[in-house]
Amino acid sequence: MYSERREAIRQRLADFRAVPPAGYFYELAYCLMTPQSKAAHAYAVVGLLRACRFMESPFDAQNLLRTKAHYIRFHRTKARHLLAAHAQMQEISNTLSSKNDALSLREWLVSNVNGLGMKEATHFLRNIGRNDGLAILDRHILRNLVRYGAIRRIPTSLTRKKYLQVEQKFVEFSHKVGIPLDELDLLFWSMETGEIRK
Repeated sequence: MYSERREAIRQRLADFRAVPPAGYFYELAYCLMTPQSKAAHAYAVVGLLRACRFMESPFDAQNLLRTKAHYIRFHRTKARHLLAAHAQMQEISNTLSSKNDALSLREWLVSNVNGLGMKEATHFLRNIGRNDGLAILDRHILRNLVRYGAIRRIPTSLTRKKYLQVEQKFVEFSHKVGIPLDELDLLFWSMETGEIRK
């Protein structure tokens, strides 16, 4: 399966690396929208935010997020997170343009950007081509790590400590099977969803 999808996966990763700094806000918005909501809904919402020129003229997006066609759970909280991220975007951009490694950038994002946990911060860094082998531990990935014996069971909760432990198991599994972690992440996603999605 990897052999069949390798080129498409590598092209997707190249797309992530090609995102210009001017597009970082909307990648961040996508990652703020995805927790406990459908990825397709988050993608649709980001398209609407772009069309409304949210970056240039921010607004309370609650009504947009709660629309049935692309419903985002916890829309009130996530609308506040969008506005806070917008207000903080210069600081976020400055941090991302630093020479800090991915691990340091993730720690900073988790500590400083409301709405980003370990998974969402890693997802954001991946979507701008900056995650350098950090793992997005969503349910699709965790299910496959159990399926292939990298971990025994899906954790009931992912504290920071547990996240780092499982991430290390994913790194070890990636080395064992000879597929770079970033590519294995997208392979697992495509196996679960049929798509090489962001």
